[in-house]
Amino acid sequence: MQDIELHDIKTIVEIQEYSLLFLLGTIFIVTLVILALVYLLVRYIKNKNAYNQRREHFKMMTSQDLSKTKESAYAITLYGLTFRDDSPRHFEMYENLTKRLERYKYKKEVKAFDDEIKSYIELYRGMIDV
Repeated sequence: MQDIELHDIKTIVEIQEYSLLFLLGTIFIVTLVILALVYLLVRYIKNKNAYNQRREHFKMMTSQDLSKTKESAYAITLYGLTFRDDSPRHFEMYENLTKRLERYKYKKEVKAFDDEIKSYIELYRGMIDV
């Protein structure tokens, strides 16, 4: 037999295969995005359901029945204290309101609020930003 050289058969060439790296990279990036979205969702739900003292005290102030004079005077003094330090104007209004409410506290029997006190209470409620 004769030794014939074959010119059309080439040696085995190594092919660079990156599809596994692309797959792993894509899975990693998608996992990071999903974890970030879950974190943001949990944080949003947690903040949404968090207790907000200012909002609760504002609700308590606005829901006061002014026909119960003595209880309302104590409650408005207590819940209004939360908003006293918002601005110098709030501070002055709160101090003025508590001085006017003192005659409705510390007594066994008290008269109903007069119109001036009711207007001061409504003005203070209107000033509050929650």
